[in-house]
Amino acid sequence: MNSRTVTTVIDSEKCVGCGACIRVCPSDTISLVDNIACVTGEKSLSCGHCSAVCPENAIQVEALDKEMSRFDTFHLDTDWMGFGDFPTADLVRLMASRRSCRNFKDTPVGIDVLNDLIKIAALAPSGTNSQEWTYTCLPDRNAVLYFAGQIKNFFVGLNKKAEKVVLRKGLSLLGMTALDDYYNEYYESTKQVMAEMEKNKRDRLFHGASACILIGSGSEASCPKEDAILAASNILLAAHTMGIGSCLIGFAVAAMKSDKQIQKKLGIPVKENVHAVIVLGYPDESYLRVTGRKKPIIRFKSAS
Repeated sequence: MNSRTVTTVIDSEKCVGCGACIRVCPSDTISLVDNIACVTGEKSLSCGHCSAVCPENAIQVEALDKEMSRFDTFHLDTDWMGFGDFPTADLVRLMASRRSCRNFKDTPVGIDVLNDLIKIAALAPSGTNSQEWTYTCLPDRNAVLYFAGQIKNFFVGLNKKAEKVVLRKGLSLLGMTALDDYYNEYYESTKQVMAEMEKNKRDRLFHGASACILIGSGSEASCPKEDAILAASNILLAAHTMGIGSCLIGFAVAAMKSDKQIQKKLGIPVKENVHAVIVLGYPDESYLRVTGRKKPIIRFKSAS
């Protein structure tokens, strides 16, 4: 887990002793001493609640990088948006309009856009505020193609293994059914995709995307997968507002989980785990309306 070192600094000359910072602090880092807020705790989540709530702007959390609130492609209004201050209908329309894009133009995505998307991803919540994300950016088509080649090689090799009946069934008898399950569910479709890619030179893996962001985690993140998916969701929504199409590539995550050499070839330390792969590019598709979703299972359980 990331450091809980206290980096909170309070300007006693500005502090009016209102106690607002104490009320919102989740770690009891601050207390009032002679009606002045003081750092008295030994641990901090570095969440910045105290700094955000202080009416006198008397508190700074030095662990927080101010550059993470500065963007290249737009200006951020740093005044807090209060509860209920944003139209719910607008947010839902954005969510409903975002769709997985599988047709991209050749236009490259600028480095400034990719940097801003990563900063936006880092605004997501994380377990115990660990913020233990790692972001690996493939900023151009050649880098994406290299990655796609590694993923393709993995699945070609997996299909060759799955074709060996004795191996599949033998593993199943030992209680290891993963290879047999793969053969029954994905072997044939994977074979067709690989054959089409070879024959028509069509990118069926990453759909012609011109950039890719891989979201991973350090070894000590408390909720690594959940954190990565929350960060990925930020990217998907923000990309849409920027005119960028996006698509989560789940099979790439599965391949990297099985073969750590793939991420090693991308310069990602083996000790890290990649939980989300997002391809990005300017979309070569558009839609006329939003659509619905399948009805989920919903339960309300009262205490009585």
